Order: sequence, then C-alpha cells, then structure tokens
Amino acid sequence: MQVTETLNSGLKREIKITVPAGDMEAKLMARLSDARNKVRINGFRPGKVPVQHLRKVYGKSFMAEVVNEILNDSTRSIITGRGEKAAMQPEVIMTEDEKEAEKILAGGADFEFRLNYEIIPAIEIKDFSDIKVTRQVFDVPDSEIDEQVQRVAESARSYEPKTGEAAIGDRVTIDYVGKIDGEAFNGGAGTDQPLVLGSKEFIPGFEDQLVGTKAGDEKQVTVTFPENYQAANLAGKEATFDVTVKEVSKPGELEINDETAKNLGLESLERLRDVVRGQIENQFGAMTRQKVKRQLLDQLDAAYSFEAPSKLIDAEFNNIWAQVNRDLEAAGRTFVDEETTEEEARAEYLRLAERRVRLGLVLAEIGEKAGVTVSDEELQRGLFEQVRRFPANQQQEAFEFYRGNPEALNALRAPMFEEKVVDHLLGQISVTDVKVSKEELMADDEEAETPAKSKPAKKTAKKDEASASDAAPADEAQEPKKKAAPKKKATKEAE
Repeated sequence: MQVTETLNSGLKREIKITVPAGDMEAKLMARLSDARNKVRINGFRPGKVPVQHLRKVYGKSFMAEVVNEILNDSTRSIITGRGEKAAMQPEVIMTEDEKEAEKILAGGADFEFRLNYEIIPAIEIKDFSDIKVTRQVFDVPDSEIDEQVQRVAESARSYEPKTGEAAIGDRVTIDYVGKIDGEAFNGGAGTDQPLVLGSKEFIPGFEDQLVGTKAGDEKQVTVTFPENYQAANLAGKEATFDVTVKEVSKPGELEINDETAKNLGLESLERLRDVVRGQIENQFGAMTRQKVKRQLLDQLDAAYSFEAPSKLIDAEFNNIWAQVNRDLEAAGRTFVDEETTEEEARAEYLRLAERRVRLGLVLAEIGEKAGVTVSDEELQRGLFEQVRRFPANQQQEAFEFYRGNPEALNALRAPMFEEKVVDHLLGQISVTDVKVSKEELMADDEEAETPAKSKPAKKTAKKDEASASDAAPADEAQEPKKKAAPKKKATKEAE
C-alpha cells in the first residue's frame, strides 16, 4: 500500500492511497480459498470446487468486500499512524469511471482512492491559575419557602359549585376562543379550562373581566398581549376571546398542615417544606451555575485562539441557523421585524458557531488530559431523565429510539461530559462566593449579553454563549397564559 500526502494546508489534508493490483489479488485469493471449504455448489463435492469457478461466481462480490475492508481499516490506521485526529468522518474519493471500477473488481488494476479531511488542531492546555470567577449565592429565606408552600396549598384547595356571580378567589371553568382581527389564532382556544380569578395565570386583564359572571354566561373579553409576550407574533396585539362560563365554584378553607401534605402525596408538612426548599434551591443553584459557567467559558474563549475545523463550524452553524428560522416561522416574524438583516444575522450566528466549536475542542482536550469520562451508568441516568420529558404514552418509544441510535446517545453524552469538565475546572480555578439578593441573581449580566440581543432567537443564542454543547430549543408559547416564573414552576413540581 502506497500512501502519499497530496494536500497539507492549514487543517486540510488529502491523502492518496494506492493498493497494487497484486495485493488486491492476494486478498481476493485468500477469501476464495476460505470460501472453498464452505460453499455448496451443485455438481461439486464439498471442498472440491475449483478456485477459478468460485472466482467466476463470487469474484466481483468478494473483491467488493476487499475494497470495503481496505477503506474501513486504512482510513483509521493511516490517520492514526500520522498522529492526527480527524474532525469528522473523512471523505472518501474513488474513481467514478465505470470501466476503471470494473477493472479493479476484476483484479486488473491498482485500487486508488483519496481521503479528504480536516484535522483537530493540537491544543496546548494553559495554566488555570489566572482564571477567576465570582459565584453569586442566594440563601433562600424561610419567607420564600412559606410563600411557595402557600402556593402549593392553594393548588390543592378544594372547590365546590356555587350559585351567583364569580368573585376574586372563585374558580371558573370556561371554554374560550381567541381572535385577532376577527381571525382565530393558533393556541388561542381551550375547553373546560379551570381558572382561579385573581391568580394572574392568564394575561393581564383577562381574569378581571370574568368577575361577576355566572354559570351559563357568554362574554367577550378584550385584552392586549404584553409587549414582551413570549410568542412574538402576538406581542402587543389586541385580541378578543369568546368565553363561555360553564361553572363557578367557591374555594374551601385553606389549610396548611400535615393533611394538606398527604393530599399532595407527601407524609407531612415538614416533608412538603423540605421538597419545596430543595426545588427552589435547585432552581436558584442552576442560575448560579449558569453564570459561573458563562464566566469560565468567556475566559477560556479569550485564552484560546486557533483555527477551528471549517466543517465542524459549518455543521454547528447549520444547527443554529435552522433553530433561528424555526423560531422566526413559529413567531410569524422576519429579520426585518427583528431590526436586522439576514446577512447580519448569519454573521452573528457564524461567530457563535465558531465560539462553540472552539470551546468544545478546548473542553474535550482538558477533559481527555484530566481523564474525565461519562460512565455507562451516568449515561443511563441521563437517558432516563431525557425520556421522562416525553408524554407518558411516548416514553417507551423515545427510550427505544435512543437505545437504537448511537448518534442520539452521543448527543446526550456530550453535554454530560461538558458539565463534568466544568466541575473539574471549578476545582482548579479561583472561585469567590458572593451573597446576593434574588433580584441580583435573576438579573441578566449586561456584559454577558450577546450581539443577538433584540434579534431573532436571542434566548437560544444567549444560552449558547454559556455552553459548548447543543443549543436547547426555544420555549413553546402558551396562549393565552403568561410565561410561568421560576417560583410557579417549583409549585407545579411539588404538586
């Protein structure tokens, strides 16, 4: 086998491999000899089939197997032997001339092919002692727990039907259809929807207009979606909702005791408080970690400047760009609506893709040198956690999909590996804890804002700045409800 480098430019490599016809013939004859004792052909005793007859029958198919074997084995061995790591699966370039291909399969010509690939650049890991981050810590006060426990108790409060008009605190059961300019919009309808008046669960002004209604009433509610509403195609627009009140119920007495906890599936009020505290601390802890991680990645990004493989950048950009366009389509908006142009947006997200690829390579090198791995047990736990996010009737199907799809499993492994490398780094760098208020912790750092601010999919882009793994999908719109705050989410989970 002859190996000749035909291109070495930056990270790009092209290797020409020539396997002499004689070597191909030897490999073919070895296969035919092995097959001679195994195949059964009418008219010949076992093991007595002439090799030339076998070649006539199986020669081309066996030679095709030889070709595939050479491609698979040589691709790995040649690149490894050169001390290189391919950024992606190398492109194999073979002759497209049918006559030439026939000669190769017939054993009458040398087998030539080329490997076209990009290498992962050598990365020299620098000292971590200069990296310093500030970790904002919010100590959850008992008042926060009390407020949240009350919300949980409210969700478990019993209601009983009442006659007469609905008042603040009453629960109404409604059907509704929302319209903008007389046309129904996607997600703006509901049936048998329970709504506690005064809960502020729906957009501002919706609940107030149902005060005083009775069972059987039909009412048209007019509201204006907030300017910062999560569904951009509805933000700032006036909408009417045709509402039918099907039932009015009054609340039972609110009790916060062991019995309330038992109704929620917990053994005591103390246990309920522990669960609520744990959920709130986890949520604020996640905010703290995200800010610390962003600081860490920003400093790594500043410390490492090197050419990243263009194919990795292209693949990352295509993923991000597809998400941006899905977000725009779902919101019914254009780049003009976002006060930018497609050209400016592409340049912005290309920069983001380059950052993510470069950081991913740095973290991978740090993790490899530190011996960081994701165990099968950890991957299994991550798989179960991922599957739990699907509806119950789809979980088995999702589980089977991941178990049968190595690429999907690797997509789960990547962010887990990244988090373990971040944990390793946090043990190596200077971390200073600073006590902050809830408002300070929840506030966005201005310096962490990306150029994507006020541009499409800014939420996704900003998250990407604090991650070197795949971006999470944008939040789904829930009309006409408002986006839930973190505290409300904790309440839902405690239920």
